[in-house]
Amino acid sequence: MESKLNLLVVSDDQVLRQQLQTIAENTEENVLAASTSDAIREMNRETRDIVIMTQPETDIAIDLVQSMKQINRSVLIIFIAERTDFVLLRNMMRAGVDEFFVFPEETSLFTSRFPTTVKNYSITKSSKETESSISFGRGRGQIYSFYSGKGGSGKSVISSVLAQTLKLESTAEVILIDLNGQYGGVESMFSIEANRSLADLLPVIEELNESHIRNVSKTEQHSKLEILVSPIDAEVAETLGEEFVAKLLRTSRRAFDYVIIDLPSSLNGSVITAMEESDKIFYVLTPDTPALRVLKHYEELAGRIGVNLMGKLEVILNFIAKENEVQEKDLKNVLRYPIAATLRKDIKGLQPFVNKGEPVRKVVKERKLIPFAKDIRKFSREILKS
Repeated sequence: MESKLNLLVVSDDQVLRQQLQTIAENTEENVLAASTSDAIREMNRETRDIVIMTQPETDIAIDLVQSMKQINRSVLIIFIAERTDFVLLRNMMRAGVDEFFVFPEETSLFTSRFPTTVKNYSITKSSKETESSISFGRGRGQIYSFYSGKGGSGKSVISSVLAQTLKLESTAEVILIDLNGQYGGVESMFSIEANRSLADLLPVIEELNESHIRNVSKTEQHSKLEILVSPIDAEVAETLGEEFVAKLLRTSRRAFDYVIIDLPSSLNGSVITAMEESDKIFYVLTPDTPALRVLKHYEELAGRIGVNLMGKLEVILNFIAKENEVQEKDLKNVLRYPIAATLRKDIKGLQPFVNKGEPVRKVVKERKLIPFAKDIRKFSREILKS
């Protein structure tokens, strides 16, 4: 059975965009339409197999195609031009376009050929997917955000230990980004002396690449995890807006296999942008009634501001113990979202590491792991399987 494909129609002409979407939906179900300005964001949100792109008004077509190819090297791009232009055709083919049509002259040709194009791509994709590979490829890293509307939930500790565990348990390139934006925090988990923060990327954000990120990030000595710390100065943190966060995460996605984000409990434009760019939002929930109330408020607020949580948000239950007023079985009947991981309450085992600023994990095959580290390792292996 052939797998369903995800198609994206990119056009600033609403009439033409609707026409192309209708043609595409006659062949495939999963078709999304977007403007040129939203194209890269949609590519980052979900893997797109085929992109139908019309000629934009501004001269950004080549950059747009190249960016799409960086995100997904196997994407098939069909370019719709306004007129026959052999120079444009040559430049677009060099950029990575697979097929080229001129509208409206070749509308009927495109309509008749499109089903065959989709079928051939689907066969090629299926044959490639049968070849399983343990190694990680560049260009489409996963972004996982850790959030909780309630302070003291343990999200910073969880995100830090998970990032390090992912690095130790695989060959993946992993980066931990602290977006708390006030007084820092993540660096204390690893006793890192950080004289630079992600705010140092602001002057080069327009041409940001992997080298810039690695020049600013700190490398944890045991696991070789890359860490981008938050600026200690709250005023500096406020200068990092939504556009900065979006460009930072998109570049990080192309450079790393896993991008782990520690988010603050407050909701602002930068936090919302990070959530929108994320493949998954892991909401850290403590087993108590106040935490459930905060989660409900977060759901309502996310709905009002347009953040779609269904299919993206998963819950991490933290501080699980027999003496809790709310047990895991009770939460399963209340929560609308899947439970990604259950972490035992392990103050006795975890607190010495936090107090000393020592990483919980140091080597790949560690014999004596505390219960919290064992639960995180189990969680990390589930992520690596997916």
